[in-house]
Amino acid sequence: MQEHIQSPRCSRAIDDNEKQALQLNITAAIGLQEVLRSNLGPRGTIKMLVDGAGGIKLTKDGKVLLTEMQIQHPTASMIAKASVAQDEITGDGTTSVILLVGEMLKQAERYISEGLHPRMITEGYDIAKKEALTFLENFKTQQEQVDRELLVSVARTSLRSKVHRALADTLTEAVVDAVLSIQKENEPIDLHMVEIMKMQHRSETDSRLIRGLVLDHGARHPDMPKKLKNCFILTLNVSLEYEKSEINSGFFYSTPEQRDKLVESERKHVDEKLRKIVDFKNTVCTGEYADYGFVVINQKGIDPLSLDVLAKHNILALRRAKRRNMERLQLSCGGIAQNSVDDLSQDVLGFAGLVYEQVLGEEKYTFVEEVKDPYSVTILLKGPNSHTLDMCNNAVRDGLRAVKNALEDKAVVAGGGAFQVALSQHLIDFKKTVKGRAKMGVQAFADALLIIPKVLAQNAGFDVQDVIVALQEEHMEGHIVGVDMKTGETMDPKLEGIWDNYRVHRHMLHSCSVIASNLLLVDEIMRAGRTSLKGPEPGM
Repeated sequence: MQEHIQSPRCSRAIDDNEKQALQLNITAAIGLQEVLRSNLGPRGTIKMLVDGAGGIKLTKDGKVLLTEMQIQHPTASMIAKASVAQDEITGDGTTSVILLVGEMLKQAERYISEGLHPRMITEGYDIAKKEALTFLENFKTQQEQVDRELLVSVARTSLRSKVHRALADTLTEAVVDAVLSIQKENEPIDLHMVEIMKMQHRSETDSRLIRGLVLDHGARHPDMPKKLKNCFILTLNVSLEYEKSEINSGFFYSTPEQRDKLVESERKHVDEKLRKIVDFKNTVCTGEYADYGFVVINQKGIDPLSLDVLAKHNILALRRAKRRNMERLQLSCGGIAQNSVDDLSQDVLGFAGLVYEQVLGEEKYTFVEEVKDPYSVTILLKGPNSHTLDMCNNAVRDGLRAVKNALEDKAVVAGGGAFQVALSQHLIDFKKTVKGRAKMGVQAFADALLIIPKVLAQNAGFDVQDVIVALQEEHMEGHIVGVDMKTGETMDPKLEGIWDNYRVHRHMLHSCSVIASNLLLVDEIMRAGRTSLKGPEPGM
């Protein structure tokens, strides 16, 4: 704050500072809430972000917005960082945390303006948070065996809040099948085994799941086969080119014959490796495997002369494959990566039913498909421009996390605002058991929870009060109901297949109450630093 108080510090000055600091925090939280509230839900709008260099990004993902926006206000920046942590831990719920924090501070302001001390509000928030977490345990839907249909519903609910309906429905199947493919019994799910490959081509609804691998480069020889069926895959980490020594060295010769001998000796070592690979291919591709293809994917380089030798023997060879693809190749195709071409056997080979090359402009892509047990897969995102691809990429990452959470939690929560309506009514009933002024904090917490169904209804273009009243009346009759985005009426989330992640709600309830309580207890904002040795001036 820029205002300085020149008079001696007295009780009245402290009261003014408390009010100013509190009002500043509340204003910042509400301002951040106003920016993000239009993004919530499947009917939310999109924000356009423009950076200093003129780059444009279109998104409605709360995490992307908060990390890309330049937030200068200290309180707003703190809320944003705490909300981004929600996404990093659970994969979703960033916008909801911002809305809840802003609404909790707004509700607290009503009571504080009437003379209630912020400490009473925070005590009530703490009591309400503990009761809310207990209620969540009873409200969630437990599933011992999470079936594919439920995972599709969870992924669809998450993706429709990030991208438009048609694209979300396209990506839903790909996201669910990708996680189910890489899932191993009694092992944690490693989402790094799902590679997201972007291809600027055609429409975003052409995105699909590749049960295998897509390499962002192709063969470097024009005579190599472009498409092979039933292929043996040899994964190598062997240099098939002449390598210069790491120290300064040179060859000196006085006659052309000596030069030819030097060149021949340089090639001899590489040619020996090539001969072993060709002999191995001829040994394997015989008899019943005579019509099988042979593919070499090498992490190191292959020089033009070596490529020519391999091409003559109808071997498709890819060089300088990324290191991370080496592990994925073995998980997708099977086989064992080799660091030497000595003593090669058929046991080290992987298998793919189809390997082919696709060229887009100057870019080449190699597809490795039709593998037996793909424990590593690729989601191929297509789109006409970089904006669409980035938006799809962010949505897929959230969708993958949502499916992973559902599999690991073995529990889901009814969506569409149903949980918030039920919890709000439960806390109002629970307030009767709370003694003292802390019950005001419980009431404020219960009122703040309704911001989620309110904003969902508002973004869908319906009357907020009518929707909330209808939801509360249905709940009083004992039904679990949420907001129907199409009609604005009440609907049963379980029948509609609208499910949220259990861990997202659990973390959201905890984090929003902690953030709001900390901000309510701030009584002064001072400039920090090491430039002043006298201490902060009064009222800074």
